[in-house]
Amino acid sequence: MKNISAKDAKNQFGKMIDDARLEPVVIQKHGRPVAVVCSVEEYERLIALDGSNHRVSGS
Repeated sequence: MKNISAKDAKNQFGKMIDDARLEPVVIQKHGRPVAVVCSVEEYERLIALDGSNHRVSGS
């Protein structure tokens, strides 16, 4: 997983999204992980493992 600061995530949002399509990106604030951005495919894979029905629908 890639790590990025919250400031860099804000300033490089497009790049962070591109990176998240390849591997999850951990966003850190004050050196502590606070969020993870991942691709829709990875999210749906994790939801399927959990058995939940939180699918992402297209617009």
